[in-house]
Amino acid sequence: MPTIYLVAGARPNFMKIAPIVRALQAHGGMAFKIIHTGQHYDREMNDVFFEELGIPQPDVFMAAGGGSHAQQTAKIMVAFEELCVAQAPDAVLVVGDVNSTLACSIVAKKLKIPVAHVEAGLRSGDRTMPEEINRLVTDSISDWFFVTEPSGVEHLLREGQPQDAIHYVGHVMVDNVLYQAQKLEHTDTSGFETSAYKAAHSGTGKAYGVVTLHRPSNVDDPAMMQRIGGALKDIAAELPLIFPVHPRTRANLAKFGIDLGPNVTLVGPQAYMAFLNLWKDAAMVLTDSGGMQEETTALGVPCITIRENTERPVTVSEGTNVLAGTDPAVIVSEARKVLRGDAKAGRRPQLWDGHAAVRIVDILAAYLSPQ
Repeated sequence: MPTIYLVAGARPNFMKIAPIVRALQAHGGMAFKIIHTGQHYDREMNDVFFEELGIPQPDVFMAAGGGSHAQQTAKIMVAFEELCVAQAPDAVLVVGDVNSTLACSIVAKKLKIPVAHVEAGLRSGDRTMPEEINRLVTDSISDWFFVTEPSGVEHLLREGQPQDAIHYVGHVMVDNVLYQAQKLEHTDTSGFETSAYKAAHSGTGKAYGVVTLHRPSNVDDPAMMQRIGGALKDIAAELPLIFPVHPRTRANLAKFGIDLGPNVTLVGPQAYMAFLNLWKDAAMVLTDSGGMQEETTALGVPCITIRENTERPVTVSEGTNVLAGTDPAVIVSEARKVLRGDAKAGRRPQLWDGHAAVRIVDILAAYLSPQ
Protein backbone atom coordinates (compact mmCIF):
# COMPACT_ATOMS: atom_id res chain seq x y z
CA MET A 1 0.00 0.00 0.00
CA PRO A 2 1.53 3.37 -1.00
CA THR A 3 2.34 5.83 1.79
CA ILE A 4 1.91 9.60 1.56
CA TYR A 5 3.52 12.14 3.88
CA LEU A 6 1.14 15.02 4.59
CA VAL A 7 3.22 18.08 5.57
CA ALA A 8 1.93 20.87 7.79
CA GLY A 9 3.86 23.58 9.58
CA ALA A 10 1.33 26.02 10.98
CA ARG A 11 -2.22 25.94 12.27
CA PRO A 12 -3.88 26.95 8.94
CA ASN A 13 -2.03 24.07 7.22
CA PHE A 14 -3.82 21.59 9.46
CA MET A 15 -7.18 23.04 8.36
CA LYS A 16 -6.14 22.17 4.81
CA ILE A 17 -4.84 18.65 5.42
CA ALA A 18 -7.74 17.69 7.72
CA PRO A 19 -10.21 17.04 4.87
CA ILE A 20 -7.50 15.10 3.02
CA VAL A 21 -6.89 12.94 6.09
CA ARG A 22 -10.62 12.21 6.37
CA ALA A 23 -10.80 11.40 2.65
CA LEU A 24 -7.76 9.08 2.88
CA GLN A 25 -9.33 7.29 5.86
CA ALA A 26 -12.56 6.81 3.90
CA HIS A 27 -10.69 5.65 0.77
CA GLY A 28 -8.63 3.04 2.62
CA GLY A 29 -6.29 2.31 -0.28
CA MET A 30 -3.35 4.45 0.80
CA ALA A 31 -1.43 4.84 4.05
CA PHE A 32 -0.43 8.27 5.31
CA LYS A 33 1.59 10.02 7.98
CA ILE A 34 0.96 13.53 9.26
CA ILE A 35 4.28 15.40 9.50
CA HIS A 36 4.27 18.51 11.70
CA THR A 37 7.43 20.47 10.96
CA GLY A 38 6.97 22.64 14.02
CA GLN A 39 7.39 25.79 11.93
CA HIS A 40 4.98 27.59 14.26
CA TYR A 41 4.41 26.69 17.87
CA ASP A 42 0.76 27.35 18.69
CA ARG A 43 -0.56 26.86 22.20
CA GLU A 44 -4.02 26.18 20.72
CA MET A 45 -2.70 23.13 18.83
CA ASN A 46 -3.61 20.67 21.56
CA ASP A 47 -5.58 17.43 21.70
CA VAL A 48 -8.87 19.32 21.42
CA PHE A 49 -7.66 21.07 18.27
CA PHE A 50 -7.11 17.80 16.41
CA GLU A 51 -10.31 16.38 17.84
CA GLU A 52 -12.21 19.39 16.44
CA LEU A 53 -10.66 18.78 13.03
CA GLY A 54 -11.61 15.10 13.15
CA ILE A 55 -8.02 13.93 12.57
CA PRO A 56 -5.36 12.14 14.64
CA GLN A 57 -2.38 13.85 16.24
CA PRO A 58 0.68 14.22 13.94
CA ASP A 59 2.79 11.07 13.54
CA VAL A 60 5.98 13.12 13.53
CA PHE A 61 6.78 16.45 15.21
CA MET A 62 10.08 17.93 14.02
CA ALA A 63 10.31 21.08 16.22
CA ALA A 64 12.10 22.93 13.43
CA GLY A 65 10.59 26.39 13.98
CA GLY A 66 12.13 29.69 14.98
CA GLY A 67 14.81 31.89 13.47
CA SER A 68 14.90 33.82 10.20
CA HIS A 69 13.25 32.54 7.03
CA ALA A 70 16.55 30.99 5.92
CA GLN A 71 17.27 29.40 9.30
CA GLN A 72 13.76 28.01 9.59
CA THR A 73 13.76 26.64 6.04
CA ALA A 74 17.18 25.04 6.57
CA LYS A 75 16.18 23.38 9.86
CA ILE A 76 13.04 21.95 8.28
CA MET A 77 15.00 20.66 5.27
CA VAL A 78 17.58 18.89 7.45
CA ALA A 79 14.96 17.25 9.66
CA PHE A 80 12.70 16.27 6.76
CA GLU A 81 15.59 14.81 4.77
CA GLU A 82 16.53 12.57 7.70
CA LEU A 83 12.93 11.39 7.93
CA CYS A 84 12.58 10.67 4.20
CA VAL A 85 15.93 8.88 3.98
CA ALA A 86 15.04 6.66 6.94
CA GLN A 87 11.63 5.72 5.56
CA ALA A 88 10.96 7.04 2.07
CA PRO A 89 7.28 7.70 1.34
CA ASP A 90 5.78 7.13 -2.10
CA ALA A 91 4.72 10.78 -2.30
CA VAL A 92 4.91 14.00 -0.32
CA LEU A 93 1.88 16.30 -0.19
CA VAL A 94 2.41 19.94 0.75
CA VAL A 95 -0.24 22.62 1.18
CA GLY A 96 -0.32 26.37 0.87
CA ASP A 97 2.70 28.66 0.81
CA VAL A 98 4.57 28.60 4.15
CA ASN A 99 8.28 27.86 4.59
CA SER A 100 7.48 24.20 5.35
CA THR A 101 5.82 23.93 1.93
CA LEU A 102 8.95 25.15 0.21
CA ALA A 103 11.45 23.22 2.37
CA CYS A 104 9.78 19.82 2.17
CA SER A 105 9.05 20.04 -1.55
CA ILE A 106 12.75 20.74 -2.27
CA VAL A 107 13.89 17.82 -0.08
CA ALA A 108 11.39 15.39 -1.60
CA LYS A 109 12.22 16.38 -5.16
CA LYS A 110 15.97 15.91 -4.63
CA LEU A 111 15.25 12.47 -3.18
CA LYS A 112 13.17 11.67 -6.29
CA ILE A 113 9.95 11.46 -4.29
CA PRO A 114 6.92 12.85 -6.18
CA VAL A 115 5.52 16.12 -4.81
CA ALA A 116 1.83 17.05 -4.78
CA HIS A 117 1.03 20.71 -4.13
CA VAL A 118 -2.42 21.58 -2.83
CA GLU A 119 -3.42 25.22 -3.49
CA ALA A 120 -1.07 25.31 -6.46
CA GLY A 121 -0.93 28.16 -8.95
CA LEU A 122 -1.99 31.06 -6.72
CA ARG A 123 -0.14 34.28 -7.54
CA SER A 124 -0.33 37.77 -6.08
CA GLY A 125 2.29 39.20 -8.46
CA ASP A 126 4.02 40.71 -5.42
CA ARG A 127 7.47 39.20 -4.96
CA THR A 128 8.07 41.18 -1.79
CA MET A 129 5.74 38.68 -0.09
CA PRO A 130 7.67 35.67 1.27
CA GLU A 131 4.62 33.52 0.47
CA GLU A 132 4.83 34.44 -3.21
CA ILE A 133 8.42 33.18 -3.39
CA ASN A 134 7.38 29.95 -1.65
CA ARG A 135 4.53 29.46 -4.14
CA LEU A 136 6.68 30.08 -7.19
CA VAL A 137 9.51 27.77 -6.13
CA THR A 138 7.21 24.98 -4.92
CA ASP A 139 5.22 25.00 -8.15
CA SER A 140 8.37 25.06 -10.27
CA ILE A 141 9.38 21.61 -8.94
CA SER A 142 6.07 19.90 -8.03
CA ASP A 143 4.81 16.90 -9.98
CA TRP A 144 1.06 17.20 -9.38
CA PHE A 145 -0.88 20.41 -8.98
CA PHE A 146 -4.20 20.64 -7.15
CA VAL A 147 -5.78 23.98 -7.96
CA THR A 148 -8.49 25.94 -6.13
CA GLU A 149 -9.57 28.44 -8.79
CA PRO A 150 -9.27 29.08 -12.55
CA SER A 151 -6.49 31.69 -12.18
CA GLY A 152 -4.28 28.93 -10.74
CA VAL A 153 -4.65 26.83 -13.88
CA GLU A 154 -3.83 29.84 -16.07
CA HIS A 155 -0.69 30.69 -14.09
CA LEU A 156 0.65 27.14 -14.12
CA LEU A 157 0.10 26.72 -17.86
CA ARG A 158 1.78 30.07 -18.53
CA GLU A 159 4.74 28.91 -16.40
CA GLY A 160 5.09 25.80 -18.56
CA GLN A 161 3.61 23.08 -16.36
CA PRO A 162 2.05 20.13 -18.23
CA GLN A 163 -1.71 20.33 -18.54
CA ASP A 164 -2.25 16.69 -17.56
CA ALA A 165 -0.56 17.30 -14.18
CA ILE A 166 -2.88 20.23 -13.31
CA HIS A 167 -6.13 19.35 -11.57
CA TYR A 168 -8.81 21.91 -10.76
CA VAL A 169 -10.41 20.20 -7.76
CA GLY A 170 -11.96 22.95 -5.62
CA HIS A 171 -10.67 23.97 -2.23
CA VAL A 172 -9.85 21.89 0.85
CA MET A 173 -10.09 25.02 3.04
CA VAL A 174 -13.73 25.25 2.00
CA ASP A 175 -14.18 21.53 2.71
CA ASN A 176 -12.94 22.25 6.21
CA VAL A 177 -14.98 25.37 6.94
CA LEU A 178 -18.21 23.66 5.77
CA TYR A 179 -17.37 20.62 7.92
CA GLN A 180 -16.63 22.77 10.97
CA ALA A 181 -19.66 25.03 10.49
CA GLN A 182 -21.90 21.97 10.44
CA LYS A 183 -20.14 20.64 13.55
CA LEU A 184 -20.64 24.00 15.25
CA GLU A 185 -24.41 23.61 14.99
CA HIS A 186 -24.17 20.79 17.56
CA THR A 187 -21.49 22.39 19.75
CA ASP A 188 -22.02 24.16 23.06
CA THR A 189 -20.53 27.59 22.34
CA SER A 190 -21.25 29.14 25.74
CA GLY A 191 -17.69 28.53 26.93
CA PHE A 192 -16.08 30.45 24.05
CA GLU A 193 -14.30 33.62 25.15
CA THR A 194 -16.20 35.80 22.69
CA SER A 195 -19.69 34.33 23.21
CA ALA A 196 -20.73 37.13 25.57
CA TYR A 197 -19.57 39.75 23.06
CA LYS A 198 -21.47 38.05 20.26
CA ALA A 199 -24.63 37.78 22.35
CA ALA A 200 -24.43 41.44 23.36
CA HIS A 201 -24.03 42.61 19.77
CA SER A 202 -26.48 40.28 18.06
CA GLY A 203 -30.21 40.61 17.77
CA THR A 204 -32.49 43.43 16.69
CA GLY A 205 -30.69 46.55 15.61
CA LYS A 206 -27.29 45.34 16.80
CA ALA A 207 -24.40 43.83 14.88
CA TYR A 208 -20.62 43.68 14.84
CA GLY A 209 -17.68 43.31 12.50
CA VAL A 210 -14.54 41.20 12.87
CA VAL A 211 -10.98 42.38 12.16
CA THR A 212 -7.86 40.31 11.48
CA LEU A 213 -4.53 41.92 10.57
CA HIS A 214 -1.14 40.24 10.53
CA ARG A 215 0.82 41.12 7.38
CA PRO A 216 4.11 42.87 8.20
CA SER A 217 3.45 45.47 5.48
CA ASN A 218 0.32 46.50 7.40
CA VAL A 219 1.20 46.06 11.07
CA ASP A 220 4.97 46.71 11.26
CA ASP A 221 4.92 50.08 9.48
CA PRO A 222 3.90 52.91 11.86
CA ALA A 223 2.42 55.14 9.14
CA MET A 224 0.48 52.28 7.56
CA MET A 225 -0.79 51.00 10.90
CA GLN A 226 -1.88 54.56 11.78
CA ARG A 227 -3.84 54.86 8.51
CA ILE A 228 -5.54 51.49 8.89
CA GLY A 229 -6.20 52.13 12.58
CA GLY A 230 -7.90 55.42 11.68
CA ALA A 231 -10.16 53.62 9.20
CA LEU A 232 -11.09 51.00 11.80
CA LYS A 233 -11.87 53.73 14.33
CA ASP A 234 -14.18 55.47 11.82
CA ILE A 235 -15.97 52.23 10.94
CA ALA A 236 -16.33 51.31 14.62
CA ALA A 237 -18.21 54.57 15.22
CA GLU A 238 -20.96 53.04 13.08
CA LEU A 239 -20.42 49.30 13.71
CA PRO A 240 -18.72 47.82 16.80
CA LEU A 241 -15.63 45.81 15.84
CA ILE A 242 -13.92 42.92 17.59
CA PHE A 243 -10.25 42.32 16.82
CA PRO A 244 -8.56 39.03 17.82
CA VAL A 245 -5.09 40.50 17.79
CA HIS A 246 -1.72 38.80 17.49
CA PRO A 247 0.69 39.70 20.34
CA ARG A 248 3.11 41.36 17.91
CA THR A 249 0.33 43.49 16.45
CA ARG A 250 -0.89 44.42 19.93
CA ALA A 251 2.66 45.45 20.87
CA ASN A 252 2.90 47.59 17.71
CA LEU A 253 -0.40 49.34 18.47
CA ALA A 254 1.06 50.34 21.83
CA LYS A 255 4.51 51.21 20.44
CA PHE A 256 3.06 53.39 17.66
CA GLY A 257 0.58 55.06 20.05
CA ILE A 258 -2.46 54.02 18.00
CA ASP A 259 -5.82 54.41 19.72
CA LEU A 260 -8.58 52.44 18.02
CA GLY A 261 -11.24 53.99 20.23
CA PRO A 262 -13.81 52.48 22.58
CA ASN A 263 -15.77 50.62 19.91
CA VAL A 264 -12.95 48.29 18.86
CA THR A 265 -12.66 45.40 21.32
CA LEU A 266 -9.24 43.73 21.40
CA VAL A 267 -9.13 40.06 22.36
CA GLY A 268 -6.40 37.42 22.15
CA PRO A 269 -5.95 34.95 19.28
CA GLN A 270 -8.90 32.55 19.09
CA ALA A 271 -9.11 28.79 18.68
CA TYR A 272 -10.54 27.74 15.32
CA MET A 273 -14.08 26.87 16.38
CA ALA A 274 -14.39 29.89 18.66
CA PHE A 275 -13.22 32.19 15.86
CA LEU A 276 -15.51 30.55 13.30
CA ASN A 277 -18.43 30.97 15.70
CA LEU A 278 -17.57 34.68 15.92
CA TRP A 279 -17.03 35.65 12.27
CA LYS A 280 -19.64 33.48 10.55
CA ASP A 281 -22.41 35.74 11.93
CA ALA A 282 -20.55 39.04 11.56
CA ALA A 283 -21.90 41.91 9.48
CA MET A 284 -18.50 42.02 7.77
CA VAL A 285 -14.89 40.88 8.11
CA LEU A 286 -11.99 43.31 7.58
CA THR A 287 -8.80 41.36 6.96
CA ASP A 288 -5.45 41.02 5.23
CA SER A 289 -5.56 37.21 5.40
CA GLY A 290 -5.66 35.06 2.29
CA GLY A 291 -7.56 32.27 4.00
CA MET A 292 -10.23 34.60 5.38
CA GLN A 293 -10.97 35.86 1.88
CA GLU A 294 -11.85 32.31 0.91
CA GLU A 295 -13.67 31.26 4.06
CA THR A 296 -15.92 34.33 4.04
CA THR A 297 -16.82 33.63 0.42
CA ALA A 298 -17.61 30.01 1.36
CA LEU A 299 -20.08 31.13 4.04
CA GLY A 300 -21.38 34.24 2.28
CA VAL A 301 -19.99 36.83 4.73
CA PRO A 302 -19.01 40.25 3.29
CA CYS A 303 -15.22 40.61 3.32
CA ILE A 304 -13.15 43.78 2.92
CA THR A 305 -9.51 42.93 2.19
CA ILE A 306 -6.98 45.53 3.36
CA ARG A 307 -4.32 44.76 0.77
CA GLU A 308 -3.28 46.13 -2.63
CA ASN A 309 -3.32 42.70 -4.27
CA THR A 310 -4.71 39.21 -3.83
CA GLU A 311 -3.59 35.78 -4.96
CA ARG A 312 -7.24 34.65 -4.66
CA PRO A 313 -8.99 36.75 -7.36
CA VAL A 314 -11.98 34.41 -7.62
CA THR A 315 -13.10 35.64 -4.19
CA VAL A 316 -13.41 39.11 -5.75
CA SER A 317 -14.78 38.16 -9.18
CA GLU A 318 -17.32 35.66 -7.85
CA GLY A 319 -17.28 35.74 -4.04
CA THR A 320 -18.12 38.20 -1.28
CA ASN A 321 -14.65 39.78 -1.15
CA VAL A 322 -13.78 43.38 -2.03
CA LEU A 323 -10.13 44.37 -2.50
CA ALA A 324 -10.08 47.76 -0.78
CA GLY A 325 -6.35 48.45 -0.68
CA THR A 326 -4.91 50.46 2.20
CA ASP A 327 -6.45 53.88 1.55
CA PRO A 328 -8.51 54.66 4.67
CA ALA A 329 -11.18 56.48 2.66
CA VAL A 330 -11.74 53.45 0.43
CA ILE A 331 -11.79 51.02 3.38
CA VAL A 332 -14.41 53.14 5.16
CA SER A 333 -16.42 53.61 1.95
CA GLU A 334 -16.55 49.85 1.31
CA ALA A 335 -17.61 49.21 4.92
CA ARG A 336 -20.41 51.77 4.60
CA LYS A 337 -21.68 50.02 1.48
CA VAL A 338 -22.11 46.85 3.54
CA LEU A 339 -23.79 48.78 6.37
CA ARG A 340 -26.37 50.32 4.07
CA GLY A 341 -27.16 46.97 2.48
CA ASP A 342 -25.17 47.44 -0.72
CA ALA A 343 -22.69 44.58 -0.12
CA LYS A 344 -21.80 42.84 -3.36
CA ALA A 345 -23.73 39.68 -4.06
CA GLY A 346 -21.32 36.76 -4.01
CA ARG A 347 -21.51 33.05 -4.60
CA ARG A 348 -19.33 30.05 -4.02
CA PRO A 349 -17.06 29.38 -7.00
CA GLN A 350 -17.31 26.17 -9.00
CA LEU A 351 -16.29 23.04 -7.07
CA TRP A 352 -16.20 24.86 -3.72
CA ASP A 353 -18.68 22.25 -2.60
CA GLY A 354 -16.98 20.44 0.27
CA HIS A 355 -15.65 17.54 -1.83
CA ALA A 356 -12.23 18.78 -3.01
CA ALA A 357 -10.33 16.37 -0.75
CA VAL A 358 -12.19 13.37 -2.14
CA ARG A 359 -11.19 14.44 -5.67
CA ILE A 360 -7.57 14.89 -4.59
CA VAL A 361 -7.42 11.44 -2.98
CA ASP A 362 -8.99 9.76 -6.01
CA ILE A 363 -6.41 11.40 -8.30
CA LEU A 364 -3.52 10.47 -6.00
CA ALA A 365 -4.77 6.89 -5.90
CA ALA A 366 -4.68 6.78 -9.71
CA TYR A 367 -1.11 8.11 -9.73
CA LEU A 368 0.19 5.85 -6.96
CA SER A 369 -1.80 2.68 -7.60
CA PRO A 370 -1.97 2.43 -11.40
CA GLN A 371 -4.10 -0.42 -12.67
